[in-house]
Amino acid sequence: MYNKAIDILELCKKENKKISEIAIKKEMITRNITKEKVIEEMKIVYEVMKKSATLGLETPLISHSKITGGNALRINNYKKANDTLSGEFINMAMAMAVSTSEVNASMGVICAAPTAGASGILPSSILSAQAKFNTSNDDVILALFTAAAIGELATKNATVSGAEGGCQAECGVAASMAAAAIVELAGGTPDDSFNAASFALINVMGLICDPVAGLVEYPCFLRNASGVVNAFISADLALAGVQCLIPFDEVLDSMYKVGKSLPDALRETALGGIANTPAAKEIARRFYYEDNK
Repeated sequence: MYNKAIDILELCKKENKKISEIAIKKEMITRNITKEKVIEEMKIVYEVMKKSATLGLETPLISHSKITGGNALRINNYKKANDTLSGEFINMAMAMAVSTSEVNASMGVICAAPTAGASGILPSSILSAQAKFNTSNDDVILALFTAAAIGELATKNATVSGAEGGCQAECGVAASMAAAAIVELAGGTPDDSFNAASFALINVMGLICDPVAGLVEYPCFLRNASGVVNAFISADLALAGVQCLIPFDEVLDSMYKVGKSLPDALRETALGGIANTPAAKEIARRFYYEDNK
């Protein structure tokens, strides 16, 4: 039914539908199931996202490795107690993104959208947007199908693997998915959604994957926090009428080529970037050779 962003845009124009409606229709046809079944399955995804994004806001979640944890609670407390630099909205979004990251690192249940390492960006984005726009759960669930369409295109035509394409393929695609969903939730057009998705990916083009001790924790949770901010500024740019000079399909192709050109040390091997610093090496040594004796 579609393989590229240009196919989706043509279908949206031809059938006068939103991206989410096209994505739902494809799921129905591909799997031979009813619309009600498709929606019901996404409701389950939404509930998992909501739980993971809020679990760490009031209770400190410590990672299985004990290397990270409790930061969602810290951000939430900071938001409550201070006149923050970024404002209450951004700090709340960051706290929810970090919460999901901490649920993942503490062996909890998350929705890998598109990966576990980037799993906090989409939940925090759609929940923050829901609160901002005061939209119903049904509207948010529909917007998740727009995010899914972006993720499908990335998976099919590029990569969402940090080991293959760096963190740009994980947190970059997650922010791209989130930005497109936010725009649709805000009443933007399909073109606006793809502009936002392009901006989010362009903003982090070349972002490496350098997990300390090889664990999906640090700097992953930081990039989840910045990823949700990336999603919102990208959505705002698109909703303001800013046009992306490069079509989404070409942006995605560029991201894939950049990822392929990254050296192995910068693609989730923990051999480069901050994972190769003396401090990170000491953390890894303690975790692998002392803490697990």
